[in-house]
Amino acid sequence: MQISEKYTPQETEQKWYDFWLKHNYFHSEPNEKPPYTIVIPPPNVTGILHMGHMLNNTIQDILIRRARMQGFNACWVPGTDHASIATEAKVVAKLKEEGINKADISREEFLKHAWDWTDKYGGTILEQLKKLGCSCDWERTRFTMEPKLSQQVVKSFVDLYNKGLIYRGYRMVNWDPEAKTNISDEEVIFKEQNGKLFYLKYKIEGTEDFLSVATTRPETIFGDTAVCINPNDERYAHLKGKNVIVPIVNRVIPIIEDDYVDIEFGTGALKITPAHDTNDYEIGKRHQLPMIDSLDDDANLNEHGLHYAGKNRFVVRKEIVKELEQNDLLLKAEDYVNKVGTSERTGAVIEPKVSVQWFLKMSEMAKPALEVVMNDEVKFHPEKFKNTYKHWMENIRDWNISRQLWWGQQIPAYFYGQGENDFVVAETIEDALSLAKEKSQISNLQISDLRQDEDALDTWFSSWLWPMSVFDGLTDPENKDINYYYPTSDLVTGPDIIFFWVARMIMAGIEYRKEVPFKNVYFTGIVRDKQRRKMSKSLGNSPDPIELMEKYGADGVRVGILLSSAAGNDLLFDEDLMLQGRNFATKIWNSNKLIQGWKKEDSIKANEADQQAIAWFGNQMDKTIAEIADQFEKFRISDALHLVYKLIWDDFCSWYLEAIKPNFGEPISTEVYDQTIQYFEELMKLLHPFMPFLSEELWQNISERTVENALVIAQQRKVQSYNSEVIKQFEVSKELISGVRNYRQSKGISPRESVEVFTNAASFDNVNLVKKLANIEQIHFAEKTDKPTFSFLIGGTEVSIPLSENLDLGEEKIKTEEEIKYLKGFMMSVDKKLSNEKFMAGAPQQVVDNELKKKKDAQDKLILLEEKLKTLS
Repeated sequence: MQISEKYTPQETEQKWYDFWLKHNYFHSEPNEKPPYTIVIPPPNVTGILHMGHMLNNTIQDILIRRARMQGFNACWVPGTDHASIATEAKVVAKLKEEGINKADISREEFLKHAWDWTDKYGGTILEQLKKLGCSCDWERTRFTMEPKLSQQVVKSFVDLYNKGLIYRGYRMVNWDPEAKTNISDEEVIFKEQNGKLFYLKYKIEGTEDFLSVATTRPETIFGDTAVCINPNDERYAHLKGKNVIVPIVNRVIPIIEDDYVDIEFGTGALKITPAHDTNDYEIGKRHQLPMIDSLDDDANLNEHGLHYAGKNRFVVRKEIVKELEQNDLLLKAEDYVNKVGTSERTGAVIEPKVSVQWFLKMSEMAKPALEVVMNDEVKFHPEKFKNTYKHWMENIRDWNISRQLWWGQQIPAYFYGQGENDFVVAETIEDALSLAKEKSQISNLQISDLRQDEDALDTWFSSWLWPMSVFDGLTDPENKDINYYYPTSDLVTGPDIIFFWVARMIMAGIEYRKEVPFKNVYFTGIVRDKQRRKMSKSLGNSPDPIELMEKYGADGVRVGILLSSAAGNDLLFDEDLMLQGRNFATKIWNSNKLIQGWKKEDSIKANEADQQAIAWFGNQMDKTIAEIADQFEKFRISDALHLVYKLIWDDFCSWYLEAIKPNFGEPISTEVYDQTIQYFEELMKLLHPFMPFLSEELWQNISERTVENALVIAQQRKVQSYNSEVIKQFEVSKELISGVRNYRQSKGISPRESVEVFTNAASFDNVNLVKKLANIEQIHFAEKTDKPTFSFLIGGTEVSIPLSENLDLGEEKIKTEEEIKYLKGFMMSVDKKLSNEKFMAGAPQQVVDNELKKKKDAQDKLILLEEKLKTLS
């Protein structure tokens, strides 16, 4: 078939993706084959493709395509996450633009807007993944808020509540004033910030004396209910049992004692604000202190803030400092750097806040989930992340699963009275009514008397069920899909969600299926720029993956991003690697064009050089296939690509094709041509998981294929034995050929000028191949020459090439003398090292052996050069 001059990805990518979809190659149903299953880490429904997604999904696609080509029933389940905080924020912003305040509409109205927004903008990222070539089973696409998945989330909540694992409690939480919800400890990012440490005067009641108290947050004094000292602090022994007056507020509060106070920090006296600090909250509980919440949900001062009511906390911080100074209540202010908790989602500074929330007990669930990772029932790649996982699981806290949001699964708790415990938990409001009647003993309760909890569940509370819920495993635990595809095979994700998602999925899997949800977890690195900064939209250092694909082709980008992506290590993005990926595609395209340009002839038989090349490449390919399988086993995907790259670029294009290439204008043996096509087809199978579009295009171009013979479902060559001796012999042949080529290049001799060779060897392996590729007219075995020569060594074999008559022998003599002088100096430095007793006593044997080898190689080369010099004199 005619192949175009140049490979143009834009012409082929959509064509083949449409072809794959049309013929349903990506769809999977349970059958007799062994399953290979991956569930996608569901991207936010609001999201668009970024570099991290591109790396993660390229790796997943490579794994799934390879499994499909190895006889597995491959199933890659795609989907999106409803992303409570992110999506709600976007909908709130959209409503604001339309002049609508969320607080002024009902939950039902808001959810209608949220669904409209999701239907319009959601799923963009899934369409972008198709551009990358992702072979997901699109018929199985799921969404964490779709009815069937929400039903499973609610079911698990009710089940865990009934088991006593979910409880409702009054706790200090991390309040995000921008998203207007609490977030879990794991979603708080601590950042260093420059601020001030203010020393305030708390007057001692009934005196003019004062106690100096240091704080970074003077705006919280409105919630102060005590000042605390360490009982062992002798400086304040005289103040025990006394009271102080809160500056500006003029409220009298007690001086209390607690070992928690650090005598060395600040003044050793700590203001206690139980409603606005986690540690103060614990001290407040120990000492039964009252709690005064002086901030509202927007982090503005409320009525407790007196004349600052309605003002933002950071505005108040500036203004109150001035008021303190004016009233001589500020002793001093110092520059201070402290770590401030910020929201992972919005970046807002977190405000500790006490409220009633729902929690899931984690300690018991964590134990088996830790064990399966430590004993490698779930293997981590790289293994180093086991330590991170272990530390977190051994220090786990109860999971705060409620969020003050409307977009998300609404907590299935129904209140029927005003008491703290006047509620029931049920999957439906009808079930709740029955339970409420039973619990309250009020027989005439109506559905209208029930009030469902306003809060929604944490997004992670739906995604921790993902490997089961995508197969409806909680509502129909014996269905054919869950029993066939679960547990899934491999999970590809980032180490930043090892706690949020990986650990919790393992817990949920053990809880509900008594099985781990996957066998391997491959942690990708973080994509960074050349300055090692994490790529992000806010920094403006992240290229658009779609633009990169338009510029370099999807295959070029896939190869480029993998070339520098070792498992678990951060990837330093370099656009030159995308260019390398595109150049690789061009190289493969041109090699196929070269082969197709040859005219084959049945009457020509394969000569000895052809047979030697064919035997070598077949063995080299089998060796590489075994090495690729080993790298995949270790999840070293980048290393596997490097092996494929070398096999195609170096071994096939640079050596094999050169070896079997017919002379210009002459035909090639049909036998050799057919074998070459067969090898090329096997290479396309190996390449396909990495470069699916290019490989399918070439595969279909080689010969007419039926729908059943598409490359996407072709079976890769299995690992088999190979003759390592044939490979070893060819490596020596390559050294010989390279040595002769080096002679030509260094002396400026044309490759067309044939040479003769003298050697002390009795014979060469692959002699006909060596003669062809090195353009050697004659080899004189076990013979020396008196002519001036260019000589080199391969092991103990000496190879000499008489110098061309076109060379200036005088100049050659000067170069040879300079080389001898350099080698003698080098040998002196090695001898000096070897005669150093301290070096010999302290150096490992391997280092000493290396120095001895250097000396031997230099001696052998020196002998050759001195003999050469004699012929030049």
